[in-house]
Amino acid sequence: MKIFKFTIVLFVLAVSFALQTSAQETKIKWFGHAAFSVTTPKGKVLLIDPWLTNPLNPEAKDGKDALAAVPKVDYILITHGHRDHVGDAVEIAKKTGAVLICNPELAGNLVKLADFPAKQAQTDAIMGIGGEIQIADGEVTVAMTAAVHSSSVFNPKATATEAERAYGGNPAGFVLIIKNGPTIYHSGDTAYFKDMETIGEQYQIDVALLNIGGHFGMEPRMAAKAAKSVGAKLAIPHHFATFPGITETSDGFAAELKTLKIPFYEMKPGETISYLGKKIVKK
Repeated sequence: MKIFKFTIVLFVLAVSFALQTSAQETKIKWFGHAAFSVTTPKGKVLLIDPWLTNPLNPEAKDGKDALAAVPKVDYILITHGHRDHVGDAVEIAKKTGAVLICNPELAGNLVKLADFPAKQAQTDAIMGIGGEIQIADGEVTVAMTAAVHSSSVFNPKATATEAERAYGGNPAGFVLIIKNGPTIYHSGDTAYFKDMETIGEQYQIDVALLNIGGHFGMEPRMAAKAAKSVGAKLAIPHHFATFPGITETSDGFAAELKTLKIPFYEMKPGETISYLGKKIVKK
């Protein structure tokens, strides 16, 4: 009997430890293109550039409802106003009540032209480049970083006298500092710029999510240089192989990183990696 009770106690402790470990993990999921989710150790869900219906996302194929795969979203972060980055933000916001994080011009025109819920786009989470905000009850610090690109909002309500595109404010990147987790840099669609070194000096980047597709953003060689400039401990590519005109593979990026001795990992669309603290525990 004593042995049986002891075994039960060990089992309960093991389950408790497993649950506690899982709760402490930060999870990063790639949906294809530039769309990522970050789930914090306390379970808050941040969605970045949420084009979930992109053709790479396995959850959008064969008639599947890609939005059904994300029943909970607390924050939506948008780097700039192009349609492949705004993506499904409006539908997700209406479904989940998620708070918008982006610049004020983009927020204003998403409300005006795309019917983004105004209440969720008119909060203290609207910010500018160079700023930092605390979200998720202080568990996450969001820093908006500079980006060299363009930004405009498609105007579905355009008339003969109105432009098809409206102002989207300055394009940006984001640094997410997760308490008891990694520091994550999402580049948006930026070109390489020398001041990326400042991002590396200001923040200790554990993982950099870098656009590598070229043509509309960084070519693989410059994306690798960006990884070095921000001091990334791990570089993960995005914004490639989605549609014609951008790089079809990450091979060139991986080769450039190898010469720079920067760790590389290519996520597959739909894949999740997990961090326990600042250490990867699952790929």
